[in-house]
Amino acid sequence: MKKLLVGITLIASTGLMAQITAPQPSPAAKVQQTVGLTDISIEYSRPSKNDRVIFGELVPMDEVWRTGANKNTIITTSSAVIFGKDTLKAGTYAMFTKPGTQEWSIYFYTSTENWGTPEEWKAENVALEVKAKSMAMNDAVETFTIGFEAITMNDAVLALSWDKTKVAVKFAVPTKAKMNESINKVMAGPSANDYYRAADYKYSEKEDLKQALEWINKSVEMSGGADAPFYVLRKKALLQAELGDKKGAIETAKLSLEGAKKAGYDAYIKANEASIKEWSAK
Repeated sequence: MKKLLVGITLIASTGLMAQITAPQPSPAAKVQQTVGLTDISIEYSRPSKNDRVIFGELVPMDEVWRTGANKNTIITTSSAVIFGKDTLKAGTYAMFTKPGTQEWSIYFYTSTENWGTPEEWKAENVALEVKAKSMAMNDAVETFTIGFEAITMNDAVLALSWDKTKVAVKFAVPTKAKMNESINKVMAGPSANDYYRAADYKYSEKEDLKQALEWINKSVEMSGGADAPFYVLRKKALLQAELGDKKGAIETAKLSLEGAKKAGYDAYIKANEASIKEWSAK
């Protein structure tokens, strides 16, 4: 009898620990869109109309709204987004709105850890406020929807729709600036750091060391010659030593040692001193 009671207790405990997963009335959603070279994502919850009057009743007019349901609606953009003359910096924001009969305010809020609207609205947390016209639609949208429309390489429209109301605001992205920057960088050829990384890889793999030395020489030249960063000069010294030029390696190591001392970088000071001693003994 005692064993039976223990067994029943264990079964009951296990049942209490089990959790039932139920569907949410306002399910979570995520919309991702690339506009030109800018990646934008919005995470939000989607309440449904369910025969209710939405704006003016369920969602009060002229009051800050969470723009959806449950936790904050979150927008993340990989680069700046331009609304008219105003620029929203790249980053992650909570997106709040204030519905109006003719016009809405859209707020990009730097504090994202609120459930619903903040208990205390702080103006200093508003990274940007954008105005958008409210448009009436003939057909009702049953479930609250945020999306992107009229997408080009340089701009798009952010649209919010629910019931018979739609709000749309156009924004631009810096595609031309990013493309010109990329084109200019590529056309200008490899940077000093590119040459250094290539030489560093070849050295670590102990292959094509003559080519690696040419690349590190390019890096040294582009970085100021004898005044190049001590870690670049160190890599050149190691390549020279691997290729049998101990005399050249010592001279380069001395330059690296001097730079490391100025920078106060003990690891490179000790490494250069040890290498100079080793290479001088042979």
